[in-house]
Amino acid sequence: MRKLKVGILDLVHKAPTKALYARVMHANLAAIMPQVVGAWCQEMGHQTDFVCYTGLEDLSRELPSDCDIVFICGFTESAQLAYALSNFFQSQGAVTALGGPHARCYPEDAQLYFDYVLGFTDRALVQDVLQDCSQHRPLGVHISAARQPRSLPDLAQRWPFVQQALRKAPLLKMVPMIGSLGCPYTCSFCIDSTVPYQPLSFDSLKADLRFLGANMSNPKVGWHDPNFGVRFDDYMGAIEESVPPGSIQFAAESSLSILTEDHVVRMEKNGFKALLPGVESWFEMGQKSRVGDRQAEDKVRHVSDQINMIMRHVPYVQANFVHGLDCDEGSRPFELTKMFIDLTPGVFPGYSLLTAFGRAAPLNLELQFNGRVIPFPFHFLDNNHAMNVRPLNYDWPEFYDHVIDLTQYSFSWKTMGRRVKANRTALPKWLNFVRGVSSEGSGRLKQFRALRRRLDTDTSLRAFLDGKTLTIPEYYVDIMRRDLGSMWKWLPTGAMAHNSNAYLEKSRTGTDQVAGSVAEVLPLLGLEGAGS
Repeated sequence: MRKLKVGILDLVHKAPTKALYARVMHANLAAIMPQVVGAWCQEMGHQTDFVCYTGLEDLSRELPSDCDIVFICGFTESAQLAYALSNFFQSQGAVTALGGPHARCYPEDAQLYFDYVLGFTDRALVQDVLQDCSQHRPLGVHISAARQPRSLPDLAQRWPFVQQALRKAPLLKMVPMIGSLGCPYTCSFCIDSTVPYQPLSFDSLKADLRFLGANMSNPKVGWHDPNFGVRFDDYMGAIEESVPPGSIQFAAESSLSILTEDHVVRMEKNGFKALLPGVESWFEMGQKSRVGDRQAEDKVRHVSDQINMIMRHVPYVQANFVHGLDCDEGSRPFELTKMFIDLTPGVFPGYSLLTAFGRAAPLNLELQFNGRVIPFPFHFLDNNHAMNVRPLNYDWPEFYDHVIDLTQYSFSWKTMGRRVKANRTALPKWLNFVRGVSSEGSGRLKQFRALRRRLDTDTSLRAFLDGKTLTIPEYYVDIMRRDLGSMWKWLPTGAMAHNSNAYLEKSRTGTDQVAGSVAEVLPLLGLEGAGS
């Protein structure tokens, strides 16, 4: 294989930003797989140029140049930026590949703008892509490994890329690590529900922790496991065998079922400082099994008691909720969340709007079948700037009235004051305040209010939200144009729109074709000799 110049772009954010929260946290949200691909490329002998884009940089100065191939990774919210970047790099003669969540959720759309669209990605698949390294246009090749990789490069191999991202973090610096892939649960709304749970090597995990302890002072780790602690004793044992208690601080997303008091006490001893459990809804997720109002109120009290227990041992807790689920109706879900905030003053509430990300979850097939998915431009699908599912039990003005009311209650000066007072240590106090006065609190409230006013006056917006037209309102086009800035001119024609029912259509026709490697796909396309 000839030596290639490889560019790797980790799109942490979708556009330039000056938000205070972005300055503090975005560099800590760097993904693991772009670093993994970079390590594999270097291991294969290729020159590798890595960029972690947080929204704070001048992207035109950061981009790698003279690349043979560029790998781009990002969530769906950064898809329009990714499409523009692909067009730019292709104009320079580079081959482009897209990986990450958007590639998994919307492969049919991404194929229109990339030479390769990658599903599950292992070392062999990356090697195949680099071996082929040829243009596939006007329709890119969609390829996937049969499963998630069985092992990943160790932290020492990823370290140069980790350091590049951390240099952009001015205060809080968190190293991304992962100990498992997939999830043992089968929740129909989750992207990991169809991915078998797979722990990675605990021996490798121990080596990574020892390496980190030896190479970074006061290290902090953000676990990227979909559900941390499923094999709880094995995880805690690995940490306890590798580093002195409390010498590394940890943050993780975990389910409330795992966070029993005996587990939390052990986590406290091992340096866990932040946990992010999901509450989602006070009612059952399925419409047929909706619990009664008293049961919902009992759940509020039960969850509040559990999270207050957690916060006696772990100083920072974020509880995650989803607005607009089919099991919600009227003001009651929002009033119950206010009750939870009152009972649990120290917790940070993380709110998301119900969003159907293409193939991300089996539930999306049902939503598409019922014609409820709105073809919002990807740029707005960040769980907050748009809700691309028409709510079952609300009209739009009523829904946003409730969302605005709850957001205002959650981030009022009085509530934020109680939150700061309830937090025991300085960092949670400061971080909760920054989040409240920045893009997640006051910024989001401003955004919701602006949209709510337009719901009464902008007929094109209401027609789009109600499914009466597929024409994207100028309101959203103007925002995209402003956000993308200098990259707007590189956005390909048609790249603002997409087929929101592609997952359903592929499922109906049975034409979905994802093979295990480039070698398997190219003959099917009549391209056996491409790139040789």
